[in-house]
Amino acid sequence: MADSNFIDYVKILCRSGKGGAGSCHFHRAKYVPKGGPDGGDGGRGGNIILKGNKNMWTLLPLKYRRHIFAGNGQPGTGGRSFGKDGEDVIVEVPCGTVVFDAETGEYLCEVTYDGQLVNLLKGGRGGLGNWHFKSATNRTPRYAQPGEPSIEKSVILELKLLADVGLVGFPNAGKSTLLSSLSAARPKIADYPFTTMEPQLGIVSYRDNKSFVMADIPGIIEGASEGKGLGLRFLRHIERNAVLLFLVPADAEDIAGEYQVLLRELEQFNPQLMDKHRILAVSKSDMLDDELMEEVRATLPKDIPTVFISAVTGFGLTELKDILWRAITDDSNRLATPDIIHRPLDGHHRVKEEDEFIFQYEPTEEELAEAEDLQQISPEAWGDGYDWDEDIEPEEEEQK
Repeated sequence: MADSNFIDYVKILCRSGKGGAGSCHFHRAKYVPKGGPDGGDGGRGGNIILKGNKNMWTLLPLKYRRHIFAGNGQPGTGGRSFGKDGEDVIVEVPCGTVVFDAETGEYLCEVTYDGQLVNLLKGGRGGLGNWHFKSATNRTPRYAQPGEPSIEKSVILELKLLADVGLVGFPNAGKSTLLSSLSAARPKIADYPFTTMEPQLGIVSYRDNKSFVMADIPGIIEGASEGKGLGLRFLRHIERNAVLLFLVPADAEDIAGEYQVLLRELEQFNPQLMDKHRILAVSKSDMLDDELMEEVRATLPKDIPTVFISAVTGFGLTELKDILWRAITDDSNRLATPDIIHRPLDGHHRVKEEDEFIFQYEPTEEELAEAEDLQQISPEAWGDGYDWDEDIEPEEEEQK
């Protein structure tokens, strides 16, 4: 996976912009004896915004962009002049990207369609100038609000491919061969296990110029939900599929047993996967005659549709596409994908090399000095109540 351009898991450090400080200024003019306070408000800090892009298929650009910082708001000035707002940073991500807190593993948000905007981190509000605090009893307020601090958070972006049908099966079950037969995709096909090292997508043509998307993930082995093999790394992509197509070869010793093993691994990974439509396809059926097919069909579970196929000869592929299309267009299945419940990241669902990544970032002397100033400010200053300490000296108020 080190040489692959398909990146579906990346850890980045984000920081929104801090709000600008309000101005403590008084209007002074030669022919205006009573100018009064006219300090302007500070500008708001920039936001970190995620935007869905249907033309992106990997998180590779973010792997080389580990630090994403928004602009800070500028302080206000006299004459009720507001400070400039901090510049927002829009980060384009593929559709199907899910964001988790890197420290706690908590689910934060997701981007599911093209053009969708999600405000990941909100910039700090700008402080109010002293002209907001004037009143009949306080005509010369010598204080103004500071801006709100920025929000810094390390997040994990996890890509879950959007597809209508997901192929689930053991290694060498014929998943890549089936995808190449039904679509124009050309996945790697060989006679050894784990030839598919990354998910593959293909568009399957159907009747009347209709089509649907099929996804092939690396083979799953028993224990994949606990971290064995490659299944755990790519099981996340199955969560986005509307229909699950289980593929078991006809030469398997126990077809029903292998299906139950695959079903158990999906349930342990995410119990919500049991609510998806499931279809069982027996691949490599060109080695079976009609009598053997009936004997095998009698041993298969009765609760899911079953079809015998051969991707090499084309046997049963038309029937398979009909069954898949009916499952995809089923009314009970259309709202299944948006309602997905994302399980939090735990030790089994993390990628070790990304989770241990250390952000080599050192704050500047200016940022350290600003942080010390913010620690000296009363906590009441950040709220909307404007409860300021009246015992502070005017010189200290002007500095804040």
